[in-house]
Amino acid sequence: MSKRPAYYHFLGCIIPHRYPSIEKAAKLVFNDLGIDLLDMVGASCCPAPGVFGSFDRVMWATIAARNLTIAEQGGHPLTTGCNGCFASLWDANHELKEDEELRAAVNRNLAEIGREFKGTTEVTHYIDVLYGVAGMQKLKEHVTHPFTGVRMALHPGCHWMRPALVKKKDNSERPHIFREICEATGAKYVHYKDELMCCGAGGAVRTADVKIALEFTKQKFDSILAAGGADVIVTPCPFCLLQLDMGQVEIQKIFGVEYKFDVMHVAELLALAFGHQPEEFGLASHLQYAQRKTEPNWQRLKLRAKATA
Repeated sequence: MSKRPAYYHFLGCIIPHRYPSIEKAAKLVFNDLGIDLLDMVGASCCPAPGVFGSFDRVMWATIAARNLTIAEQGGHPLTTGCNGCFASLWDANHELKEDEELRAAVNRNLAEIGREFKGTTEVTHYIDVLYGVAGMQKLKEHVTHPFTGVRMALHPGCHWMRPALVKKKDNSERPHIFREICEATGAKYVHYKDELMCCGAGGAVRTADVKIALEFTKQKFDSILAAGGADVIVTPCPFCLLQLDMGQVEIQKIFGVEYKFDVMHVAELLALAFGHQPEEFGLASHLQYAQRKTEPNWQRLKLRAKATA
């Protein structure tokens, strides 16, 4: 019997604090696909890739490296469902392997807690594992409730593909991997003009000036509507999800414009397509649904999926 692939599951901050449904959905989906997600005991914040590293590169790399040593000691690669966590951990792993001076400074810090970065682990995103390990054929085989007729807009986010020359994940100007994964559910992909634009929250813009951040988000929503609208927006990043989801409530308060998009993480979309019920992984816990007190589109998705099962 072949051994199941196993990955340490790096949750980061936003998934357990805001969207635990993503963690549960990922565990259901990866288990269905024959892949083990292992808890990372003792993991901390990644830390945040842009802001933290801009203030103190050595400390940023030290905190990231401490997380990486947990995976190194366990002997398994690491995966995460957050673009920001992926960027921080992947970048730190890459830079520490390439920069001897940085590695030496980080290991001096880590020595104080009995740890050492060795550079023996791999950092991946859910997208990498779904596309490159499970594979598209297996994904399609596990779709028992296809979303036939459902219109789906995508927000890939910034950090999984970029910087493109270093990460070489996909064509950052014409990406297809994330789209193929989502299209495996049977949903119809809706191309819109600003698909590759930032959600608005990145680089601490949301923290510094939420109105400016929401202007980005509003532009994306208007572009989706101009393309004919969508039943759901799918993203591989919980921070982008927060901006696109809670941002609709904030946009209504600040700009007086109402949008009614459902926003899902790719793990949640796949969990539904694989036949898991929303209640099984807590999809209804999303903040926007609770605040608006209206029936979310995923209820209609579920009913439509049942009709096509």
